Amino acid sequence: MEVSLEDPITTCLSPSVYDMICKLGFEVRDSCDINSIVTQNGEVCWKSVTDCVVYTQSAQALDYRGSVRLLGPVCEAVRLHLSSLTRGQFEMQYAPWLQWTSSPELFAEVFDALESLQSPAISLSLMKLTACLERALGDVFLLIGKECPFLLRDLLTSKELAQVFGLSVMNVLRVFVGSPCGLNLRNVLWHGFASPHEIPPMYCSMMVVLTAGLGQLLKSYLQQSELTWAPRPLIALPDLEDGAVFPEVTQEVLSVLEEVMKKSTFIVRTMLPYWEVALIKFKSHRFADCAMLLLTQLETGLRHLFATVNKCPNRLLTAESTALYTTFDEILAKHLSDGEINQLPLFLGEPTMEFLWDFLNHQQGPRVRDRLSHGEINLPEFPKEVTDQLLAFSTVLLLRFVDEELASMFKEKAAIKSLVRLAEGYSACFHPVSLLRRQVMSCEESIRAWPLLPLPREAEAEVTRLEGSSETNACDSLIIKIAHELHRHIPENHCVCAGVDHLPVDKWPWPLRELCSIRVPTLFCPRAVLEVLAVLQNIGRRCAHVSRQVAASWARRCRQWVEKTLRSRQRQNFVHMSRSIKLLSPVLLLILLLIALELVNIHAVHGKSAYEYQQYLKFLKSILQYTENLVAHTSPEKNKWIETIGLTHTALLRMWTFSEKNQMLMHLAKKSTSKAVL
Repeated sequence: MEVSLEDPITTCLSPSVYDMICKLGFEVRDSCDINSIVTQNGEVCWKSVTDCVVYTQSAQALDYRGSVRLLGPVCEAVRLHLSSLTRGQFEMQYAPWLQWTSSPELFAEVFDALESLQSPAISLSLMKLTACLERALGDVFLLIGKECPFLLRDLLTSKELAQVFGLSVMNVLRVFVGSPCGLNLRNVLWHGFASPHEIPPMYCSMMVVLTAGLGQLLKSYLQQSELTWAPRPLIALPDLEDGAVFPEVTQEVLSVLEEVMKKSTFIVRTMLPYWEVALIKFKSHRFADCAMLLLTQLETGLRHLFATVNKCPNRLLTAESTALYTTFDEILAKHLSDGEINQLPLFLGEPTMEFLWDFLNHQQGPRVRDRLSHGEINLPEFPKEVTDQLLAFSTVLLLRFVDEELASMFKEKAAIKSLVRLAEGYSACFHPVSLLRRQVMSCEESIRAWPLLPLPREAEAEVTRLEGSSETNACDSLIIKIAHELHRHIPENHCVCAGVDHLPVDKWPWPLRELCSIRVPTLFCPRAVLEVLAVLQNIGRRCAHVSRQVAASWARRCRQWVEKTLRSRQRQNFVHMSRSIKLLSPVLLLILLLIALELVNIHAVHGKSAYEYQQYLKFLKSILQYTENLVAHTSPEKNKWIETIGLTHTALLRMWTFSEKNQMLMHLAKKSTSKAVL
């Protein structure tokens, strides 16, 4: 698909939004006395601010345009006030009132950005400030409420915050950050609509003072209510583990990116200063700042591409209050809002889409943009590894939109050639399919360590004497029957079960790693697939939990046996434990084999009727219940090892009975389909 992104774009703000942000606040030329807004001690005179908020004639709704017009002179007076202060004076007047936020140290940085008069720095500061404020307001909500609203606009209209701060104060915030009808500063910045020069610095100055004023109101409320202030701790992003596909960004890659940025039509020219500042922030080890700017500008560029390939140029601009903004949610979706197929995923290709879904959407992934924009992350601890991934990905993406000859020249460089190869081969790391695959392999490794657990020599005779009970023999027989049935559905060139008939079950070559190497499509999985995957993941978690418990209990009991600190009943329980472990090892491997086969054939779930699907889920949940019971019975508190044999026999019977109905996914999937996926 040939795509041209050459059209000159002067603004991504629609005319009315541009007018609201860039013009309306400057229409009233009256100057305001700063002493009527803030005292010399930095206390906010809220009445002077709230009196500028205008309501409709019925007083049922805010008049946003009228409010912005009247608040403009107040904001300008605050800007001039802050610009007249030294950093020391600012901290003396306002720092005590900013302690209620999750990151009070952030506001000194915001002050420095305002003093610098550099537009990109001011926009970035306002992004960080609104995220910090949202998190802090959520903490205040939880003083009274139970479940904090996810969206800032819902938070600002909550009765809980109105109870703490007053409705008129909340209405002031709604004018600045809480509604698409107002300035909506948070959203136009975090979604990459506003260029650096389109955000008047006075609004950033005003948000600093408003945040301090909220701190003053909160202090008063806490004194009156005698409630205890306990803000939620900020989170650290989880370790990427297998999600770090790209290597550490080198100086060579940065140099190429600096050149590509100037030539790539992916970048809207008015937004180029954000990209330049992103690289400056990376080089100065401000990794969170770099990530924020990259994420917003990736959204801007992808929105431009989305509007182009779907032939809807109007979607490039901020929507009016009556329509939705075009954000990552729609840009990365399979369908457009009118039900048509979104052409962007087809243009970008599956690897690019998988990366974007991994880092932005998957619930068990880093969800970088969400967590940053909602103020959940401790910014100084933001991992360089995540920013490396975003920079490497951005480099490859921008290269797709430069002159072919120039792109070829850059791709000759070893570091860039490696990045392109990794990007083209990218597959999902945080999709439930990928997580389940890693879970199966990890659990298998854990279980295979069981035979290496030492058995004290004096205990061997007692264990041998108790082996061979009728129920254990029945379990062994069922394991062999079920294992043979499952092996029949392993794709032929992944089958490693030749000659297993003459081997004990615990010596079988379980083909789990071979199965987990089979590619399974992950993009745009329907709900039924995700629901089955969720149950399989839960089963896998319980199997892993049992494995850890068994290993820990065995090591502890062996040590106690050798040290002769076990009482008579405990010695007997240890013998039963040994017998149970010998049975549980192949059973858990059998369940992992079932999970792996169902994973390979997961998309066959579409072939089930509604009734069959419910019966299938019921079966999986019965296996889940069995593994949950195993977790309980093998816990140090219960140590019910004899009972695990009865539980296991019942579960194996259920597996065999359901297998005979040929209603597992492996039964529904055709052999040819399995081979085609290889």
